[in-house]
Amino acid sequence: MSSAHSPNQDAIRRQIEARSFEDAARAAVALGETSPLAPHPLQDLLAWAASRNCREDLLETAQRAEALAPNDPRLLELRADILLQIGRLEEAENAIREALRRRPAHNASRNLLAAILAQACRFSEAFEILRALDEEFPNNPATRSNLAYMKMAAGDVQEALTLYRQAIVTHPDNPRIRLNYSIALLKAGQFQQGWAEHEWRFGLPGHTSLPQDRLLPNLTANLDLNGKHILVTQEEGLGDTLMYLRYIPCLAARGAIVRVWGADIMASLTARVEGVSTVQVGGNTPYYDYHCPFISLPRAFAATATPMGAPVPYLSADPTLSAQWAARLRDDHALRIGIVWAGAPRPENTDAYMIDQRRSMPLACLAALTKIENIRLYSLQLGEAAQQLNEAPYDIVNVMNDIHDMGDTAALIDNLDVVVSVDTSVAHLAGGMGKPVLLMDRINPCWRWMQARHDSPWYPNLRIIRQTRAWEWSDVVKNVARELQRRVEERR
Repeated sequence: MSSAHSPNQDAIRRQIEARSFEDAARAAVALGETSPLAPHPLQDLLAWAASRNCREDLLETAQRAEALAPNDPRLLELRADILLQIGRLEEAENAIREALRRRPAHNASRNLLAAILAQACRFSEAFEILRALDEEFPNNPATRSNLAYMKMAAGDVQEALTLYRQAIVTHPDNPRIRLNYSIALLKAGQFQQGWAEHEWRFGLPGHTSLPQDRLLPNLTANLDLNGKHILVTQEEGLGDTLMYLRYIPCLAARGAIVRVWGADIMASLTARVEGVSTVQVGGNTPYYDYHCPFISLPRAFAATATPMGAPVPYLSADPTLSAQWAARLRDDHALRIGIVWAGAPRPENTDAYMIDQRRSMPLACLAALTKIENIRLYSLQLGEAAQQLNEAPYDIVNVMNDIHDMGDTAALIDNLDVVVSVDTSVAHLAGGMGKPVLLMDRINPCWRWMQARHDSPWYPNLRIIRQTRAWEWSDVVKNVARELQRRVEERR
């Protein structure tokens, strides 16, 4: 990370890594005094701290720097930014409001306050701040795009679309605005245009590096894929891969030879999808005539007879593995419920990290489910959140030490009756298998679950149970418990 920083900043970074916070703070204050109108030197280290998951260490340094330079509002702004990212929103708001008291017209601080309020789901307050900025600086595309985001997050997708279109008129080639516009279109169910706009993501870092001139085009009757090698690549999260594997059978039906180049954890499950020729993990780029990231497949099929891909179920468990689980669980005659209460936090990705704070919950929030008679809860939770089982006073079966990849997970799910999950890849896996899913969703949902819907066009057996109050899961869990109780009674 040092290439983006000055030698002095590199020295400060090394002091933070060595946990010499006081020395780092003194050096940062001295360096900051040389350029009082520029962003604080510690601010430039925030991306580095995020990538190393050491935001708290940078926060400790910033707080010590504040004690040494109490009149520097830039340190308040930095503290607010770090606190926002780690989810301490009340403290973040207090810090940024104090910074604004000192510098009322500082636009970066006004934007940061709006971001803090948005993370707290106080969208109307955030919108008013951004509207004032938009009136003062009408040609700033970022402000208009942020306004649109606030409207979309608050549930007013049509107004968001209007604002995005206004921003596109003045900045038609801005890939960030066009990508955000695509998300609003998809959330509104305007799929064909949304998928087309979603290709603007290639103008941003972090997407496919394969040549654009060999990207799979929109499929028409005149495009002959017979015998053509199509390389389908993983670009974003596992959920997207699971969601769009449904298009592989449709490619194969056109005579294409489909190779998937993806993650090891997905390999065994992917190999079972109809039409997959080979699965490659790592290594050199395989031969292909066309390539296509998973998330571009809906765009390619948008004008065909199969715009939603193959019907559910398009994912399946290995029969041998499923039979092994059936034997292990044969004495359990209760309604078997798989549960997932948290996603992967991905702290190195700030946007994903902050979204995870909204989509995940503590295991304790599911306590009401443990009191339902004639059901058995099976943990499908992986990662750090699974450690909550060690101290939980609940009767939850945990067999995840025997799960090594998505193929193993599919075999276990094949022997469950219902999956209850927050917005994670497990919901997509179970949905693609045709298993009944109760999705516990946050108040401002991901575009994949659309807006104001309790069902999903992608997964016919999935029901969405959404928050009615930000950060509050009790009503969601109560409705899940009611639905599970109904299913218990139906079995009698």
